[in-house]
Amino acid sequence: MSESKVIASTSSPRTRQSLATDLFNAGLNSSMTVIVHSSLSSLGWVCGGSVAVVQALMDVITPDGNLVMPTHSGDLSDPAIWETPPVPREWWTVIRETMPAFDPQVTPTRGMGQIVETFRICENVLRSSHPQLSFAAWGKDAEKIIANHSLDYSLGENSPLARLYDLNAWVLLLGVGYENCTSFHLAEYRVGGGQEVKKGAPILEAGQRVWQWFTDIDIDNDCFEEIGEAFEETGRVQISTVGSARTKLFNMRNAVDFAVTWLRDNPR
Repeated sequence: MSESKVIASTSSPRTRQSLATDLFNAGLNSSMTVIVHSSLSSLGWVCGGSVAVVQALMDVITPDGNLVMPTHSGDLSDPAIWETPPVPREWWTVIRETMPAFDPQVTPTRGMGQIVETFRICENVLRSSHPQLSFAAWGKDAEKIIANHSLDYSLGENSPLARLYDLNAWVLLLGVGYENCTSFHLAEYRVGGGQEVKKGAPILEAGQRVWQWFTDIDIDNDCFEEIGEAFEETGRVQISTVGSARTKLFNMRNAVDFAVTWLRDNPR
């Protein structure tokens, strides 16, 4: 959405202070552990843009809690599987040999939105080491959340998602739908039976850039909206408004456990 359309659809400017108030009223509080999925344009016109949104989230959660966002960089991947757009086959070897290695401090996110990209570079924000499916965390347990992120099976038991489950985290959908709820992927791994795939990415190993192959499952979010709607019917989702955005807040453990049962009952 263009900025002029956002302005036209906003009754009054959103500010760091007004967003913090809305977030608190939506159910967030200090010492909470929250993974956030977001859309900046959904909030209306924000004075200060994504910086004000991140500051408002930090104001409410405080360093006594934990703020987490997915910081994925799917472009650091095997060019053989690129489809939107594909590249010529004769380019593949060059790309694998020269693509810069993943660097948690430098590598930008791809397709994650302005709020995530702003959060990624904030002071005291730590990022996990996975070249494609990293997460960034800020707060008292940030190091624990992002530590030892496995290259193989990247959203499973050795991932920040599992650590968030252990911490009894909450999920905030800030102007986005359940298809963005990365936590449901943890349920995919726990159900098992997913098709294994070979993936590759450039990483730093002992200070040297290498192209590393690894194993994962073919993750799929096509049914996440259906899972989320069914979960919402249980009454365990708090629906509110932050700025102009419709928000949904729910307990991650409850959602993942529900998704495990749903996926077992509805095999794909």
